[in-house]
Amino acid sequence: MGSLDQAGDYAMTTNIFPSIIAKNQQELDTSLKKLKGVSKIIHLDIVDGKFAPNQSLNFKFKLPKTFSYNVHLMIQEPEMWIKTHPGFQLYFSQFETAKDKENYISWMKKSKKKVCFAINPETTVAQLKPFLSKIDYILVLTVHPGFYGSKYLPPELKKIKQIKNINPKIKIVVDGHMNPKTIKDAVKAGADYIISGSFISRSDDPKKAMRELRKVISPPPSSLQI
Repeated sequence: MGSLDQAGDYAMTTNIFPSIIAKNQQELDTSLKKLKGVSKIIHLDIVDGKFAPNQSLNFKFKLPKTFSYNVHLMIQEPEMWIKTHPGFQLYFSQFETAKDKENYISWMKKSKKKVCFAINPETTVAQLKPFLSKIDYILVLTVHPGFYGSKYLPPELKKIKQIKNINPKIKIVVDGHMNPKTIKDAVKAGADYIISGSFISRSDDPKKAMRELRKVISPPPSSLQI
């Protein structure tokens, strides 16, 4: 399944990927059908109802081979989920749920997986700092996680520069309330990739929504290569 930085079929001209929240297979199928032709890579939000007060893809879902998929694990036991769901390229576990972060990082590296963490707004760069040299991707949440359309928290974008000052090689993904007004600020702050949920996935015309986002950041800066 696809990686954000995978070459070949995934050498796309945009750095924007749609995300999906779904409570059942029917919702998932409907969302995926709408997103056909919008992006080759889909970002799946997995929410267990414990880490965040919502549930998404917390069932035995089926995925068509039409897309490649990466997952954001807003769950209490990410290691168990990863063990029982092999095959995804990128697993964005919440930094806050990794009980033994050094052990988790080592396990992912031994499994030949990229080390990817998502961070809640309350998590500081100082908390990340001891591990940043070993991390490949950080997903900066500019909302409190688990729902479409949560309140936008622009101060979180300051973390991008702080993280890259410590490890310039880390790729930064921004997720949360990304629309034509906010995406420009995220890219200006140094985001390498953008996840857009409600603006694209809940749009009546996802292709048009994607075009609107691309237009704001086009042509993309040379540093935003996939």
